[in-house]
Amino acid sequence: MTESFNSSSGLPGASGDTGAAGAAGAVGAGGAGGATGAAVPAAPGPAFPALAIRGLAKRFGGKIAVNGIDLDVPAGSFYGLVGPNGAGKTTSLSMATGLLRPDYGEVWVHGVNVWEHQLEAKKLMGILPDGVRLFDRLSGEQLVTYAGLLRGMDRGTVAERVRDLLEALDLAKDAGTLVVDYSAGMTKKIALASALIHAPRLLVLDEPFESVDPISAANIRDILDGYVASGGTVIVSSHVMDLVQRMCDHVAVIAGGNVLAAGTVEQVRAGASLEDRFVQLVGGRTKTEGLSWLRTS
Repeated sequence: MTESFNSSSGLPGASGDTGAAGAAGAVGAGGAGGATGAAVPAAPGPAFPALAIRGLAKRFGGKIAVNGIDLDVPAGSFYGLVGPNGAGKTTSLSMATGLLRPDYGEVWVHGVNVWEHQLEAKKLMGILPDGVRLFDRLSGEQLVTYAGLLRGMDRGTVAERVRDLLEALDLAKDAGTLVVDYSAGMTKKIALASALIHAPRLLVLDEPFESVDPISAANIRDILDGYVASGGTVIVSSHVMDLVQRMCDHVAVIAGGNVLAAGTVEQVRAGASLEDRFVQLVGGRTKTEGLSWLRTS
């Protein structure tokens, strides 16, 4: 028997399955709540989700960060992942992209098992992790070039794509500047360029608009919209509900390491705004009657 995470209690229990089933509150197609340890074929093909997660779980000491979640991200979707601080979003994405080994569960990218075939799976992905550490003693142009060459691309293609990406992200004039001298927003954009250089089939972006100015954010949204329209899939985590509601066609709400709801944006918000539905699902809104001293009149 294999120890697994119990999705109702958050405590480990004995089970022969890969991991616990996802939270029961999921809604709609592509949502959580699939069968425990559900079998997903291990060969890529057009019928597979861009990302399939089954029983994914992670514990740090006595804290369960991700509690046996299931999730399907349809190919060609713009998928939002939302949740409060400490909900398990970054941990889930790190495990799903091969950056952090899960305690339990399995992940497939276009049918390729991420932890059994890491190199093949990572070729399909472009990743922008939260708090990314870059080789910041390279210039912006050198960093993106290095990312392309690391992917095995030929130098001519890399040079052409680097030029296109720096222009599209308004970094061309800073191509020769060391990344260590970039602002936070510029650093985020050059990391995005590095994730895009090899034209991946799946793009996983953790807080991509944090510290980015409104004009750059609009440009990035246009790039991502075009990418999805051409058949790519984007997963983006964000705290900004209005942005996710306007930008994404699918969304999952995560809190306490569990998927509370998942499906199309319309299904999840159920006639309300996504922000109101999020607060309803997650709870925890604090009463402020005790701050009468803060009133100035």
